[in-house]
Amino acid sequence: MVSELRKQKIIDTLASCDTFGDPAQFYKDLLEKRANFDEDPDKQYMIAVFEAFGNSDRFLILDMIRQKDRCVCELEAILAKSQPAVSHHLKILEQCNLIQAIKVGKFSHYSLKKKEFDHFLGLWNIWLSEISNWFGQ
Repeated sequence: MVSELRKQKIIDTLASCDTFGDPAQFYKDLLEKRANFDEDPDKQYMIAVFEAFGNSDRFLILDMIRQKDRCVCELEAILAKSQPAVSHHLKILEQCNLIQAIKVGKFSHYSLKKKEFDHFLGLWNIWLSEISNWFGQ
């Protein structure tokens, strides 16, 4: 929550930077835009996926799994990381629903979930097309 003093400073700054009517109302409108963003499940999902992609170890895991299904021991060797460290990254990727584990004997093999990547790409393409439309105006 923003303190009253900080809120007033922001409103004062808004009043001096552009002409958009009542700065206090504009401030409220901006807060509503932020709330809408925070409540949008598609945008929150995209943030989670980008955070997963943003880690080099997780991106490497995805790239290796993209080539073929991999077991944890393969990923340990590729990443030169301990099993708990690899499992931590796999858990994050599973929480984003990007990969799935398939039990093969005593080992779990991981594969990409194509449907989830298609879903993410659809959301990303919509977002990019909105940017493209904005530039086209």
